[in-house]
Amino acid sequence: MATVSVTTTAPGLAHPLAAHELAHACGAEIEWVVQLVEVGIVELSAPSPRPDEWRFQSADLQQALAARRLERDFGVGLDAAALILDLQREVRRLKAVLHAQGLSPGR
Repeated sequence: MATVSVTTTAPGLAHPLAAHELAHACGAEIEWVVQLVEVGIVELSAPSPRPDEWRFQSADLQQALAARRLERDFGVGLDAAALILDLQREVRRLKAVLHAQGLSPGR
């Protein structure tokens, strides 16, 4: 019986994802990643005019996957997904502020 060893590395500051890797992880094409950047769902860690030079962090992967789910599950466009993700982030931030002040946020 052969033993197989698999090593994975989570994207982050030390190992950023290339644009094609982000696209592949989301089951999309590079053009979709370009649209994510254009609508502000993900941010470039080092701006470049060429998408093949773009790099992304793990938070960008999470945002991209969330946008993909919104597209798939609810049929929303990327502009709407960007708005939804921004609103979700703001709700989490406000709940954290309330929690830090000892208040219990409602649902």
